[in-house]
Amino acid sequence: MLKIENLHVRVEDEEREILRGIDLEVGAGEVHAIMGPNGSGKSTLSYILAGRDGYEITDGSVTYNGEDLLDMEPDERAASGVFLAFQYPIEIPGVATMQFLKVALSSQRKARGEGELSTPDFMRLVRGKAEQLKVNQDMLKRPVNVGFSGGEKKRAEILQMAVLEPSLCVLDETDSGLDIDALRIVADGVNALRSPDRAMVVITHYQRLLEYIVPDHVHVLSRGRIVRSGGKELALELEKDGYAAYEEQAA
Repeated sequence: MLKIENLHVRVEDEEREILRGIDLEVGAGEVHAIMGPNGSGKSTLSYILAGRDGYEITDGSVTYNGEDLLDMEPDERAASGVFLAFQYPIEIPGVATMQFLKVALSSQRKARGEGELSTPDFMRLVRGKAEQLKVNQDMLKRPVNVGFSGGEKKRAEILQMAVLEPSLCVLDETDSGLDIDALRIVADGVNALRSPDRAMVVITHYQRLLEYIVPDHVHVLSRGRIVRSGGKELALELEKDGYAAYEEQAA
């Protein structure tokens, strides 16, 4: 589903490379965890997949379902099924969460040549997903993420994911700022979306998230390179031994 080959990336107008030759292949139905210390390039990788401005791709390719992902605009990527859950979800004052979800879903359905859901069908869809994720109905009436706790913001993002049903989900440190109860709720929501037709890339510092979202593959990203890959047991090794040895290897 997703194939990254020799990807080199730097911030625009800067010489220093952030990603220095990433190779990664993620198949449908697979969950891949990317772990690494601060500054290793984890969030940059997620931004490149989503199409964020401000970065220059100096070499390499990214293919998504056989198409050149880097040649797509951000809205085209979203319509094709790419979803990014941010480490720090932004607030959108004046836009109710329910309104935001309706516009997002309608835009994607239109881009795919699908008809818009009726208001009753849309309401039933969102309320059903919200109940599964323990998202309070009052949250749906409030402006997007305004005044939300850290846990509420993350649940709202997972709700977006559940409503939009993307085929490639990129979760950028979705455990950041969550207490253990909120972490379990968010992880349950992510696990409920696992399917043979959906791939997930889970970016995290810590092994604790992977106790709840168990990955098929774990990759260590250090200084812009994937320096080791393995199974879920690799996350336990990292929790015990840290990243120091891998930083030396990537130098």
